[in-house]
Amino acid sequence: MMWNWGEFGGWGMGFGFLFMILFWTLVVLAIVALVRWLMRESQATRGQGKQESPRDKTPLEIVQERYARGEIDREEYEQKRRDLTK
Repeated sequence: MMWNWGEFGGWGMGFGFLFMILFWTLVVLAIVALVRWLMRESQATRGQGKQESPRDKTPLEIVQERYARGEIDREEYEQKRRDLTK
């Protein structure tokens, strides 16, 4: 009895095995990437990511940023700075 392997001459099963390994490798990598992304997102929402939350800044830094953005004028900035450095 002779097996008909088609045009691959017996290589069809070998390629099928390689494609199966490639497929499962991609599935595992996709799952790992998804888990890492979800972990990064959950850390960012809890304030543990690389973004600085307002609680990490001192009151003086907040006043300096407000002055730099033009939200308060120089007189108000100086008054708040004096109040905070007492």
